[in-house]
Amino acid sequence: MAHAYSEDQLVEQPAIALLAELSWETASAVEEALGPQGTLGRDTKGEVVLGPHLRAALERLNPSLPPEAISGAVDQLIRDRSVMSLVAANREVYGLLKEGIPVSVPDPKGGGQKTERVRIIDWENPAANDFLLVSQFSVTGSLYTRRPDLVGFVNGLPIVVIELKKPGVPAQQAFDDNLTCYKSDIPQLFWFNGLMIASNGTESHVGSLTADWERFFEWKRIEREDEPRRVSLEVMLRGTCEPSRLLDLLENFSLFSEHKAGLVKVLGQNHQFLGVNNAIAATLAARKQGHGRGGVFWQTQGSGKSLAMVFFAQKILRKIPGNWTFVVVTDRVELDDQIAKTFKACGAVSETESELCHAQSGAQLRQLLGENHRYIFTLIHKFQTPELLCDRSDVIVLTDEAHRSQYDQLALNMRAALPHALFLAFTGTPLIAGEERTREVFGDYVSIYDFQQSVEDKATVPLFYENRTPELRLENPDLNDDIYNLIEAAGLDDDQEKRLERELGRQYQLLTRDERLETIAKDIVQHFLGRGFQGKAMVISIDKATALRMHDKVRAHWKAEEKRVEEELTRLTTYGAKAADPDRIRELRARLEVIRTTDMALIVSPGQNEIEQMKKLELDIAPHRKRMNDEALDEKFKEAKDPLRLVFVCAMWLTGFDAPSCSTIYLDKPMRNHTLMQTIARANRVFPGKHSGLIVDYANVFASLEKALAIYAKGRGGEQPIRDKQKLVESLRQAIAEAEEFCRTHGVSLAAIEQTPAGSLDRLTKIAEAVECLISPDPLRKDFLGQESWVRTLFQAVKPDPSVLEFASRAACLTTIAETIRERTGEGSADISAVMDDLNKILDASVAADGFHIPQGKSGHGVIDLTKIDFEALAKRFEKSKTRNIDLEQLKAAIRSQLDKLVRVNRTRADYLTKFEELIESYNAGSRNIDELFKELLALSRSLNEEQERHVRECLSEEELVVFDILTRPAPELAPEERAEVKKVARDMLEKLKQLLVLNWRQKASARSQIKLTIEDLLDQGLPRAYTPDLYQQKCSAVFEHVYETYGDRGASAYPRPG
Repeated sequence: MAHAYSEDQLVEQPAIALLAELSWETASAVEEALGPQGTLGRDTKGEVVLGPHLRAALERLNPSLPPEAISGAVDQLIRDRSVMSLVAANREVYGLLKEGIPVSVPDPKGGGQKTERVRIIDWENPAANDFLLVSQFSVTGSLYTRRPDLVGFVNGLPIVVIELKKPGVPAQQAFDDNLTCYKSDIPQLFWFNGLMIASNGTESHVGSLTADWERFFEWKRIEREDEPRRVSLEVMLRGTCEPSRLLDLLENFSLFSEHKAGLVKVLGQNHQFLGVNNAIAATLAARKQGHGRGGVFWQTQGSGKSLAMVFFAQKILRKIPGNWTFVVVTDRVELDDQIAKTFKACGAVSETESELCHAQSGAQLRQLLGENHRYIFTLIHKFQTPELLCDRSDVIVLTDEAHRSQYDQLALNMRAALPHALFLAFTGTPLIAGEERTREVFGDYVSIYDFQQSVEDKATVPLFYENRTPELRLENPDLNDDIYNLIEAAGLDDDQEKRLERELGRQYQLLTRDERLETIAKDIVQHFLGRGFQGKAMVISIDKATALRMHDKVRAHWKAEEKRVEEELTRLTTYGAKAADPDRIRELRARLEVIRTTDMALIVSPGQNEIEQMKKLELDIAPHRKRMNDEALDEKFKEAKDPLRLVFVCAMWLTGFDAPSCSTIYLDKPMRNHTLMQTIARANRVFPGKHSGLIVDYANVFASLEKALAIYAKGRGGEQPIRDKQKLVESLRQAIAEAEEFCRTHGVSLAAIEQTPAGSLDRLTKIAEAVECLISPDPLRKDFLGQESWVRTLFQAVKPDPSVLEFASRAACLTTIAETIRERTGEGSADISAVMDDLNKILDASVAADGFHIPQGKSGHGVIDLTKIDFEALAKRFEKSKTRNIDLEQLKAAIRSQLDKLVRVNRTRADYLTKFEELIESYNAGSRNIDELFKELLALSRSLNEEQERHVRECLSEEELVVFDILTRPAPELAPEERAEVKKVARDMLEKLKQLLVLNWRQKASARSQIKLTIEDLLDQGLPRAYTPDLYQQKCSAVFEHVYETYGDRGASAYPRPG
């Protein structure tokens, strides 16, 4: 039976059954009855809060508060937040959920009023809350009614939204086609949202309100880090929706972080959730046992270690009684600043406190510990002696990479200075031989999340390695430990730099040789400009002077490349130029745009007399130092859209610096072990469109990299997590082969297209035929676009490797077909190239005779005016058309555009939208052929044109027509004189109701009641006898629902004001 293999039976019903097992009550809203006695107690489908459930929960959780306090809290919670951004509204509600709602109540003891907080959720006792799962919960927004598959309500509030697909349909489709659409169309549902889940039963992802798909992550373990990792809907639901875990996620693993690009909601990932809870348990055990060793928290670089620190501290403060102070210790000034910024962005510390609570000395640290600070930030170097600073037992020391072997004595001093404190070390790399003292201070591992796991979970992107060491190779010497320690130092002072040069001798001279740096600078320019996913890049040199030299040399070659490109463009675009290549011209213009808009900067730590020292080397660091002092270069580099794309460093920003769009590390500095791993991890952050990070090696550190990976990064199965770039090339080859086979299966030969002469009409015709084959039905088109998108991502990741030339023609062919399809269906961008323009002319010519030409507008796709179509001529031309799939998609886009306008002003027309979607679905499912669908769509188009003018025939405004339709559809049958009576009722009702629509009327129970009574009175007095009592009640409810959903404060609506 086909029914047994539907989405409902395969995925939705098992999910409902599992959540019922996890103590959720369940209900179906497929045939929801509205009203106080209805299925869920809602008056309208625009309401997303289940009022009766909410009020009952508040009364139960706040038994001592009077009814008016409960009513006031309900009004505050459900007030209209449509003028706020979605994430700002969500943050406001989240604050109320966590802290309760302040209300004023009588003070019987002191007289007057006092403030109490109304609890909304019982965080301590999950069983005291009301967990209700509703399937097929319809919500009406300003334009559309949407129906998420599953909505999880906690005390009547929609906290969880789950969208499902059947196996075989990618889970991402649930995100792209449904969840993203819901946030736009029914935003009020997400004011209360805690998390969203997208699943097809076998593949499941969870994310926050603001997360893009790249940040929707899997949940592979339920209770322990060492349990087998499984990707399934069952693990997802047990791990995130079991009531106690859900409340823990909401209360302690949800943050709002302020960034230059805007407010972001962060939801703790699986490894953070398990790791932080393990760390808290270990810390409390250490406190009870009196040894203070909280443990070592190893979660690989880029996987959110800094946020884990915030989650840990915030949960301790909220859940564990005590006057806690957290001392956050790092080993570098920039890392200290970075950690403080993370805590500040998340609201853990205020702007003022973040400035005040930085300890610049041991004496200041002692002072701050004696004051009432939640957080204190300091460097491990402040613990130069073992003197006692504070003997409080409610101090927790969190170190971020400040526990390595070179800091052994400092760590012991820190322990002596804070003898009763609890110590927890956060690290991105594991402990190795020689770091045993770390265990003496901090204890053993409390959480392990290694490099390989992070890549597999997509918490970080994979890294690829490319050796581009100049031919005059530096054979990486077996440098002694002292020299390596010097190189790894945060900022070399004068004596260290001199010693470095002396000790390294010939090797240093080779690394800093002018000819060699010139070669590398020229290569960096060509390599960076050739990257597919360009992102941002860091150039890492051995010392400050070399970094400055490299910056100057890259700038010089950059200007030379700009001049070369300009000259070639001039030659190709001069009138009468021979054999002008449009593709080459477009490529050069794009390259020139990047060259002209790219900014670059030197980032090095300040030093005494550095200006004079650099002058001796014929270098000018003064303008760079001024810029580093005057501008927030770190914020510029982190901001993906900022033109600062290339930075030159030697030690700064190599640890603890997070710029997700950074995709390339140009490494020209001998490194090893922990520092090497920290450095390459600058390129492993997740970012939209970024498939992987690339490590370009100019210093031949491959041997050190292999050793570091063996120590730090191999997965538990021994797999190497950093791969040679050739593996990426193989992935591209496989993706193209799969795309070719897919196209071949559907009648498209990419090889045949490529065999036609470039720039010929034959090639354009072949592409048009390919578009015709792949554009419809919808599932076929989505599958093809998914294949092409994956090829494009890999192709961009491989560039500028010469091996990409092997695939360039085939990838361009796929992209041309895909972009044309996107343009034809209204999904494309405004400017897709001259080739597209030529192709559009050919495609349009095939349908020009029937008047179906779509003029290209600035929006990027044409719009058909349905009122001007000759439907009979169009039907005849369609029978003979060679591009019937394209014609069909154009007509679909036009009808949807027309429907959007019609439904926006009159929701009773939703049956037209339903009919349209049913027609498309039946075609996609194969139950209608293309001729039948086209015929049905033409009939629907005619009826839409008639519907658009109906209000004129009825002598009503659009606004009045909506009320008239509500009162007359689908019943009763009325005589002409009765219809006239109903029209009068519609006019009079709108006039009177608008006088009652006061400020915040939706939130005021008295105002809502007055609106309801007015509707009931007017309908009771004005409707003819054809309306039975039951029908009268139905119409009263329907009109109120319309008014509630359509009219805001003082009658504001989508309808034009008269006059």
